[in-house]
Amino acid sequence: MKITTMLVALSLLVACSSKKELNTLGSIERTDAALDAIIDSDAVIEIIGEGFEWSEGPVWIDKENMLLFSDVPKNIVYKWTEAGGLEKYLEPSGYTGTPPRGGEMGSNGLTVNNEEQLVLCQHGDRRVALLTSDFKQPKSTFKTLADNYNGKKFNSPNDVIFDREGNFYFTDPPYGLIKQMEDSTKEIPFQGVYKVKPDGTVILLVDSLTRPNGIGLSPDEKTLYVANSDGPRAKWYSFGIQNDSLVNARIFYVTDYVEGEKGAPDGLKVNSNGTIFSTGPGGIWIFDPTGKPLGKIKLPEAAANCALSPDEKTLYITADMYLLRVTLRK
Repeated sequence: MKITTMLVALSLLVACSSKKELNTLGSIERTDAALDAIIDSDAVIEIIGEGFEWSEGPVWIDKENMLLFSDVPKNIVYKWTEAGGLEKYLEPSGYTGTPPRGGEMGSNGLTVNNEEQLVLCQHGDRRVALLTSDFKQPKSTFKTLADNYNGKKFNSPNDVIFDREGNFYFTDPPYGLIKQMEDSTKEIPFQGVYKVKPDGTVILLVDSLTRPNGIGLSPDEKTLYVANSDGPRAKWYSFGIQNDSLVNARIFYVTDYVEGEKGAPDGLKVNSNGTIFSTGPGGIWIFDPTGKPLGKIKLPEAAANCALSPDEKTLYITADMYLLRVTLRK
């Protein structure tokens, strides 16, 4: 009996030691008890990829069971799967021209349209484009969905989201231009938020934000959220949607930067309960639908964007050189 017990104990010890030790980063900061229903206070933030120059724009591709995300300066889209880990997926991803150029030239925000096709915000090509090749055999072949407003080239489309009617909304800050605001090729004097209808009509919604960046829709698609990544204070805005216009503009939330906390309002995602996950100073901020901050996924590096799994129980995060994931309770 004692020998059997010792053998069982030994087998358990071997099994535990053979498990891969998780490489983790950061912690969970709780500011409201409501956070407990969304994420555990001891949730692990796992590093599932690293070594990127600036990771951005993650999107889950359900039919392929894979995550895609951008490395903007490298002009590459990467693929991550549970089984295969990281692979280079698409190069070039955002600048297909010549001659070679530097700066933030690659794709940034990625999403899928209502036909489950990949749509990319392409900094270098200054457009929102559709990948025309098959997911399983990707090639850098694209169809332009929008590249100008009233005949003037966009700055560098940054983040994009589709509604159920097939309209898409996107932000257009200057980050992809080599000299940004001082770039001689900048044709539009403002940094816009736009709506593009299924027939290709481009509608300017907002021209007053200094650095519109991340964008998201409420579950009922009556509210548009925009993160503004400029200035000494972090701001998030919300707008009511009324046909082809925005109404009732308000500052959704504003916070002072804290010394030592990296990041700014950048990418954001909204789940089916209306909970908002947005990058900001110090990591991923979690808001309830009223704009009340519930807590933060604290990170030592600047977070750029995030994406939810189809069941909304996993949050994938792009943060500087890292790709991260954390389990949610939803």
